[in-house]
Amino acid sequence: MAHYDLVIIGTGSGNSLLDPRFAKWRVAVVERGVFGGTCLNVGCIPTKMFVHAADVAAVPAHSARLGVDETLDRVRWRDIRDRVFGRIDPIAAGGAKYRAEHPDNANVTVYAGNARFTGERRLEITPNDGSAVETVTADRIVLAAGGRPVIPDVPGLAEVGYHTSDTVMRIDDLPRRMVILGGGFISAEFAHVFSALGVEVTVISRSGALLRAEDRDVSLRFTQLAQERWDVRLDRKILRAERVDDAIRLHLEGPDGAETVDTDLLLVATGRVPNADQLDVAAGGIEIGPTGHVVADEFQRTSAGNVWALGDISSPFELKHVANHEARVVQHNLLNPDDPIRSDHRFVPHAVFTSPQIASVGITEQEAEARGIPWVAATEAFAGIAYGWAMEDTTGFAKILADPDTGLILGAHIIGPQAPTLLQPIIQAMSFGLDARSMARGQYWIHPGMPEVVENALLNLPLDARS
Repeated sequence: MAHYDLVIIGTGSGNSLLDPRFAKWRVAVVERGVFGGTCLNVGCIPTKMFVHAADVAAVPAHSARLGVDETLDRVRWRDIRDRVFGRIDPIAAGGAKYRAEHPDNANVTVYAGNARFTGERRLEITPNDGSAVETVTADRIVLAAGGRPVIPDVPGLAEVGYHTSDTVMRIDDLPRRMVILGGGFISAEFAHVFSALGVEVTVISRSGALLRAEDRDVSLRFTQLAQERWDVRLDRKILRAERVDDAIRLHLEGPDGAETVDTDLLLVATGRVPNADQLDVAAGGIEIGPTGHVVADEFQRTSAGNVWALGDISSPFELKHVANHEARVVQHNLLNPDDPIRSDHRFVPHAVFTSPQIASVGITEQEAEARGIPWVAATEAFAGIAYGWAMEDTTGFAKILADPDTGLILGAHIIGPQAPTLLQPIIQAMSFGLDARSMARGQYWIHPGMPEVVENALLNLPLDARS
């Protein structure tokens, strides 16, 4: 039975923990899936590469209003797909080879298999190749095993066949029709990708709006725009699925009663679930919260001694930039147990790379209402700034919430071109305590530039004269 100074389960952000300072530690790295984790292989990076291709494909449909007549001649799906994974797959393979074979990692043992707890810092590892199960123990363990797609309990779903975000990007050919189950960010991004590439897209959501976790104004605007592009069916319950000839037929129940929809490909995009259950973490004395996430404190410590957690297995944010931040905290705390640092989750931003793009940080208006937080808000349309005129953008806007007394920014929500980029200075202001009036008036804003939509929203806030 092997014993290690440190075992890391998961090779997404967990793989970034090891640097030369761990050279004298005996380390094991366990990965049950593809080396590199969700972001590299099935998440942030490949999806955004597809999104960019979709953005380019969508240009001709909107160019005529600018006096430029363009046509989309052809979409070469396999070339698009192979460009993406022709870059990503070698990175994943190279990362695994480096960690297992490079002389810099002579102190590291890599296990390709599934780990599960059988006791306090005691793991049973079942290799993927079917070889003998191994038991290992460790002085310290880091859980960074991520999450996986949620599959709803729908009769017939398994029999008809479906894709998730983990598999749909590798299909051989574009379908004529696609149904996407779910109204969240995964659904929104893939609906944009496949519709821009010529697929007839139907989005089915159980709620009355798409992206309902966003600020209410953003969710409303996006839902309206989506209904103009796709067949959007809201407030629907999926009763069952079946095969009818070559099609998949879904039986739905909605506001007007029973209905059906046929499709050539079904994409299940109903969220993700942490992989804590696959590790039997309770057997290691590790607490799991009501959402299935491992409970971690501000130092990323779990309820078990010398066991830390980071990323999607423990974070409700389930964002790569959060996992990277938490990995830096865990790395420091492993190396400096007597001088630990805390994670900072105060101002966590996120973006949805659909069309139009969406970005958000801080509280929404509905959250401010529910929590009784005093706020004022201002909204500036892209159509109200010079560069918005240049783009003929008539739907985008920036909305900012601030404390009426101090002027400190409480939240910001942008829908429109380059929303994630436009949000970044607001994240900076919130992180370093810069109030809205100082941010708006204390610097130059390039004219004409897209950031003026943020400047004007800041200037329009009805703040107390003292703030």
